[in-house]
Amino acid sequence: MRLKRLAKLDSMNFYGAKDLARQFRVVRANTIKIAEEIPEEKYSFQPAEGARTVAQLLAHIGTVHRFSMKLHGEDKANSLAGYDFMAVIGPIQAEEQKPRTKAELIAMLKEEGEKFASFLEPLSDTFLAEMVQMPPGGDPPKSRFEMLMAVKEQEMHHRGQLMLTMRLLGMVPPSTRAAQERMAAMMAARKK
Repeated sequence: MRLKRLAKLDSMNFYGAKDLARQFRVVRANTIKIAEEIPEEKYSFQPAEGARTVAQLLAHIGTVHRFSMKLHGEDKANSLAGYDFMAVIGPIQAEEQKPRTKAELIAMLKEEGEKFASFLEPLSDTFLAEMVQMPPGGDPPKSRFEMLMAVKEQEMHHRGQLMLTMRLLGMVPPSTRAAQERMAAMMAARKK
């Protein structure tokens, strides 16, 4: 009986498309909190030579998922050998460069984030398990799941940049403040 139960556990996928979509929404919501807290007059702040401004970084975050939606959704490419990256990336990069107000960037983050999460949600485990060949001389093949998870990971990477930028602007990031508040509450409860 125990072996039968273990065999069933081994065949279960514990993290599927719905989980990926849910977690992407959490990541995007945290990015939006940062975008809302940074004053619009600081959106032109560039933390270092060659780095994106706050506005450019938010625009990048708001559009970068489009490559994955094209690759895995529209094209359903199973190999990147000979894939015309610039035909896809060029228009995305051009879109990133459009000037936008703070309100427009936040609206874009919300709308585009929901588009991507809604794209992820219905994907089957079979589709997510499909392997995609990387360009010749590149990495070994990757599953669609791994490649789609990378979109969330990239946003978390860029959100880390935004958090450091907030510190450079003399601000405390919202997640740091929340952690500090929880710690203060625990310390106060401990003193009672």
